[in-house]
Amino acid sequence: MSATDPVPASNTARQHVRAPELAGTDWLNTGGERLRLAGLRGKIVLLDFWTSGCINCQHVIDELRPIEEEFGDVLVTIGVHSPKFTHEGEREAIAAAVERYGVYHPVLNDPAMTTWRQYAIKAWPTLVIVDPEGYIVHVAAGEGHGEALRRVVAELAEQHEAKGTLRRGGNPYVADETADTELRFPAKAVATSGGRLLVADTAGHGIAEFASDGETVVRRFGSGERGGRDGAFDVASFAEPSGLTLLPEAIAQRVGYHLVVADTAGHTLRGVDLSNGAVTTVAGTGEQWRDGDDEGKALDVDLTSPWDVCWWDEADGGPGAVVVAMAGNHTLGVFDPVEGTIRRLAGTTTEGLRDGPAAEAFLAQPSGLAVGRNRVWFVDAETSALRWIESDGGDGHAVYTAVGTDLFHFGHRDGKAAHALLQHPQGVAVLPDGTVGVADTYNGAIRSYAPATGEVGTISSGLAEPAGLVVADGEVFVVETGAHRLTPLATADADQVDGEALEVRRPATVLASGAVQLNVVFTPPPGQKLDERYGPSTRLEVSASPPELLVEGDGADTDLSRLIRLSDDVTEGVLQVVAQAASCDIDAEHPVCRVTRQDWGVPIRVERGGDGALSLMMSGNPGPAGA
Repeated sequence: MSATDPVPASNTARQHVRAPELAGTDWLNTGGERLRLAGLRGKIVLLDFWTSGCINCQHVIDELRPIEEEFGDVLVTIGVHSPKFTHEGEREAIAAAVERYGVYHPVLNDPAMTTWRQYAIKAWPTLVIVDPEGYIVHVAAGEGHGEALRRVVAELAEQHEAKGTLRRGGNPYVADETADTELRFPAKAVATSGGRLLVADTAGHGIAEFASDGETVVRRFGSGERGGRDGAFDVASFAEPSGLTLLPEAIAQRVGYHLVVADTAGHTLRGVDLSNGAVTTVAGTGEQWRDGDDEGKALDVDLTSPWDVCWWDEADGGPGAVVVAMAGNHTLGVFDPVEGTIRRLAGTTTEGLRDGPAAEAFLAQPSGLAVGRNRVWFVDAETSALRWIESDGGDGHAVYTAVGTDLFHFGHRDGKAAHALLQHPQGVAVLPDGTVGVADTYNGAIRSYAPATGEVGTISSGLAEPAGLVVADGEVFVVETGAHRLTPLATADADQVDGEALEVRRPATVLASGAVQLNVVFTPPPGQKLDERYGPSTRLEVSASPPELLVEGDGADTDLSRLIRLSDDVTEGVLQVVAQAASCDIDAEHPVCRVTRQDWGVPIRVERGGDGALSLMMSGNPGPAGA
């Protein structure tokens, strides 16, 4: 197989495949050097196919840290940045994401997705291991593969050390310079009753308190080191904090803290006592949720990348509670600080856009929250959508969409909501005039939505990745993440925008109409087996956009293989597949168990003569060197 031939995803378990050479426009974190796989012979190479706005990709960056540290003398990790959104393909945007998320390995910018196609990648994130002789030996899609990757790398290091084909020492990573600014990639802000502004300093791993001018820092909470330590304001640590909300004074007096922080990369909620600066963990264990219960005593429940928080008086129909945008599993949660409990409010964990009863709705990386009257507005970053949740008139809640259609269409277009388009919004606020302001992050704009008329407009543009909005004494500030600052909202440059509709462009898989065999391939990590102690260890959920594409085979079941039936009348669409598998150590007295999970959005085209089968690789081994 030549270096330009793609890796056949359905055959990788049977073939010994040489890794295609890397192709892209430019490199980051290499000091300007262009890397080639041929020049890395003797090293174990781990390719991480990612895109900066994908929450699962951000999780994988954290999963790789201990592996990179343990095998630093034999392993070279290369991030292959393959963008979903137009903005993500810009070099400046990638450089910002590399710094913000602490990516300490070389990154290849692959805006045309050339390397993506050569490796036949179908999902973000996907991890590929190349052995010291240049052959692909392991492929894994999704997150939760940390231990499996560690075992594969350890086994390769041992094998190639014995063969004399392993090269130790040296690493092509060169850190890029960073500017010294008061804030680094701030995310959200709230205003206190005294007129001060509290800002989540995400890459600074702390909370900064500004005077009412939005420029003068009064004090900070957090040591600036990345971590999850509780304690006094100057010793406590945070991990990429994002959302902030203030509790009502009566509630704060009862629980002993005033501010709730969504400590995103720490997978916790933190409470801050503004009177003495003390920081405590109030929800989450510090471990990332993978599967199972997500309700109960707040300190006993795993969370997953809480991105924003807001106080809602209408929550649970009682005295109110904190709504949590749980970006990591596409849900909304409710945290009761008085009872010390947390539970799910909306979403199924399937990524998508579907309205209806809250327990059945599909969400997609909710990233911003705001309360307006009897509802909570929220933005779903991955569906480029503005949505809301409110009481259904009974004991439950329902989810509705104002702007947005699905996971794959976006743009910058004003007008009627059904026609309007956003691009990966991350912030929302109810503005003084009653309209809903949206931090349209990847469009670099502040948009407005008028609930009364359904009109969408552009208030301000030319901003650097705005991710939050805060109203303070009638004045609106923008949290301008890419510019590392708070910016008063200016409207002088407002204009009506009628941009083109864009969509995520990836190679379509050509399938036949009628019956199609869907298979998800999962191979347990070395030394592990499927965990069937308490019943089936796997789960597969299938849906489609548009729904009419899938005639039969939708819904969830425990088998990773399924016969589905595609419509004769729908020629193209996206097959949405969610798979997970639980595995445990073999013959261990106290086995370590893990859940692997992946979401695919597979663009398909239905044609006569198309394939009658679709195989997706969640984890697999193409074969040992020399096979």
